[in-house]
Amino acid sequence: MSSDKKIVKQTEAAARIEKWQQEQLKVVFTNGCFDILHAGHVQYLEQAREAGDRLVIGVNTDASVHRLKGEKRPVCSETDRCRVLAALGSVDAVVMFDEDTPLKLIERLQPDVLVKGADWSVDTIVGADSVLARGGEVKTIKFLEGRSTTGVIERIIEAYCRSGRTEDGGD
Repeated sequence: MSSDKKIVKQTEAAARIEKWQQEQLKVVFTNGCFDILHAGHVQYLEQAREAGDRLVIGVNTDASVHRLKGEKRPVCSETDRCRVLAALGSVDAVVMFDEDTPLKLIERLQPDVLVKGADWSVDTIVGADSVLARGGEVKTIKFLEGRSTTGVIERIIEAYCRSGRTEDGGD
């Protein structure tokens, strides 16, 4: 499936998940800002996908990221963040949500498995109660050490702002 067809509205995501579940496929859900995609994100999403047959990602809208991360974030627009995530082979659907937490989205989509980073305990994961109450699973995945969006931003600032270097080195 082309990546642009993986980016869906919440109603379409719910319909796809219902269809997949009718086909006896296990649907995994995770969420995040995914502001600057890096190797840690990719590894996390690949491991999340291993927990089931289909992976759906809830992505915070720009307004939501701004409220959660501060006035300088997000760096990349919601459209760009969704497009990059949808291009990953481990991802089956990408859906945005505007709230500060994905609780309403999780309750609407009713995934079989909810995945978050291991920095969260199961009892503090938003939506865990809802998933567990339906007989689903909640899993945590350890992050790849030394990889974070904040770390990437800090390295860019150090290399291009604090060093006095202003030229664009290109890609």
